[in-house]
Amino acid sequence: MHFFKENWKGLLACLAIAVPSWLLGKQFPIVGGPVISILVGMIVTLFWKEKGGAASGIKFTSKYILQAAVVFLGFGMNLSVIMQTGKQSLPIIISTIAVSLIVAYLLHRAMNIPSKTATLVGVGSSICGGSAIAATAPVIEADDDEVAQAIAVIFFFNVLAAIFFPMFGSALGFSTASGESFGIFAGTAINDTSSVTAAAATWDSMYGLGTATLDKAVTVKLTRTLAIIPITLVLAGIRTSRAKKSGGEGNKVSIKKIFPWFVLFFLLASIFTTVLIAGGVSTDAFAPVKDLSKFLIVMAMGAIGLNSNIVKLIKTGGKPLVLGACCWAAITGVSLLMQHVMGIW
Repeated sequence: MHFFKENWKGLLACLAIAVPSWLLGKQFPIVGGPVISILVGMIVTLFWKEKGGAASGIKFTSKYILQAAVVFLGFGMNLSVIMQTGKQSLPIIISTIAVSLIVAYLLHRAMNIPSKTATLVGVGSSICGGSAIAATAPVIEADDDEVAQAIAVIFFFNVLAAIFFPMFGSALGFSTASGESFGIFAGTAINDTSSVTAAAATWDSMYGLGTATLDKAVTVKLTRTLAIIPITLVLAGIRTSRAKKSGGEGNKVSIKKIFPWFVLFFLLASIFTTVLIAGGVSTDAFAPVKDLSKFLIVMAMGAIGLNSNIVKLIKTGGKPLVLGACCWAAITGVSLLMQHVMGIW
């Protein structure tokens, strides 16, 4: 009861932003509900500066509702099916993720970009956009401004990819008789699922391929999404190790308190799904949980928007944008190179 009294105002405010943002995201999938929600939150907070009794509920939403969303996200992952169908693209996926993280690290050092922002942009670019940022942010304890900045960068390049990749693929001479090569390209070089599907569907319609390109691109994208698991576990291990070292010899550090356990719950959820599907349960049974996960991400992004300083983001947004552009260019180049080496294109 005490929890409800303390947090209901903030939870209600975030819910009020999330519902219309969720509905608008369905109408404009290239933009997506999370981006709309975070933008609405930023605009609202320009006029609602003193949040009073709503502050604690907003903070709870941006942290714990986001973690719950990530756990529920695990129920949408059938590890065995994705790995079976994604073997062909796995070397490309590993290469693109590696190069994006390396570029993010090097530019973080060279351009003095905050490490958490660089990590979020690198992970978001290389894995699956907003979902990867949502999963990574609590692990590295990124603040709301850093999350908002990373989301904005990823969104910008998502829109560019959805619009220009089909034309780019045509200029590069991808096969128009099959959707395989462009599907792999879209699935490995475009970061967010909405833009992957938009670009692949455009290619199908351009060359009358039905859903061949879309099916390939989505399968590759789902395989790529699995990288959230090892990346978050590695980051969690690094964070735990650093926290332990910074505790000093005279201070005891509780692993139970500093380790982000929601990452393990996320992994258990994906294993649970895999086992049940292998036992004959339909994937449709998990659709409501996947939808709940997506809605909770939208709600958490609204809270992050409410806690973000849009003026500060604009003033400091140049370097992260350059970082996003470099990660994107590196991913695109490596994807094309690997396809050429493997004889796909």
